[in-house]
Amino acid sequence: MDSNGLSCIERKLHVLAVDDSIIDRTIIARLLKKYDCKVTTAENAMRAMEYLGLGHEQDTSEGKDLKIGMIITDYSMPGMTGYDLLKKIKESSTMSEIPVVIMSSENIPTRINKCLKEGAQDFMLKPIQQSDVKKLLSNEYSSY
Repeated sequence: MDSNGLSCIERKLHVLAVDDSIIDRTIIARLLKKYDCKVTTAENAMRAMEYLGLGHEQDTSEGKDLKIGMIITDYSMPGMTGYDLLKKIKESSTMSEIPVVIMSSENIPTRINKCLKEGAQDFMLKPIQQSDVKKLLSNEYSSY
């Protein structure tokens, strides 16, 4: 727990971090674990969909017991973008309430606005810093 009382354990926050870069996944996981979050990583949006039970060949009820509290995803990934993942999550009756945060190394206002309009909780620029995670978790806890 940090000096502001932020701790994922007391809130039982489980974060799914999605990024095709192993370096970025590792950084995000380390930053979140500093706040005692449970972190699961996926190397692309399709793996994240499978994990959430939103894959084409999976029973969608599989994702109901995962208790994912937040999804942080890269925007630019091969195959399926973070924006596409966001849309799929927001279309799901069981997952639509999960906050989704998009991150990107590119500061493109139209992209940012498109993601926020589609339902993203936030859009963060890479590289993600500890202050970004702290702000994100503070915002998440203020909704409780």
